[in-house]
Amino acid sequence: MRFLKTITLSAALAIAATGAMADKLPLGSISSYLNAMTTAQGDFTQINGDGTISTGTIYIKRPGRVRFEYNAPDTGLVIAGSNTVVIYDKKSNQAPETYPLSRTPLSIILARNVNLSQAKMVTGHSYDGTATTVTAQDPDNPQYGNIQMKFTGPNPELRQWIINDGNGSQTTVILGELKKGGNLANKLFDVGSPGTVNR
Repeated sequence: MRFLKTITLSAALAIAATGAMADKLPLGSISSYLNAMTTAQGDFTQINGDGTISTGTIYIKRPGRVRFEYNAPDTGLVIAGSNTVVIYDKKSNQAPETYPLSRTPLSIILARNVNLSQAKMVTGHSYDGTATTVTAQDPDNPQYGNIQMKFTGPNPELRQWIINDGNGSQTTVILGELKKGGNLANKLFDVGSPGTVNR
């Protein structure tokens, strides 16, 4: 009987220790991870506000630059660079849509110095047993919406983000494995000329 109690106690302590180790990632660790990500690329799946799903390849070059190339049948291309976001539609005869990068919550993770510990930036920080979720906004312009990022650990890895923009629409981007490092040509992020990627 005493032996069984000892085994039960040992198991309980082991579970408690595991639970203590699998805690939410600190904001400082997440900030350091994002600041260390100079370049990255990988596949993504996007769930749009109307429920449709798109796929493609994302290219990130911090600070301030990102490129979303969508797979067929989608014809879109989104480029952020020079403090501007440009949305191209290859099938449209209309001029591309443009707006300041600072007006999208994505600018938070593309900033030169990400500091999630600054006052009024993070409005949510939780752990669901698998991923740490951080909800962040521009503390000076909360009306621009927020970005809800999901990271797995113990070393932070960005897996997903949800952008809730100032107009009330929501876009989810689920990331595949990001290949970090390497050289990405600046022309990929030229908002005046879409450019192409050699694959």
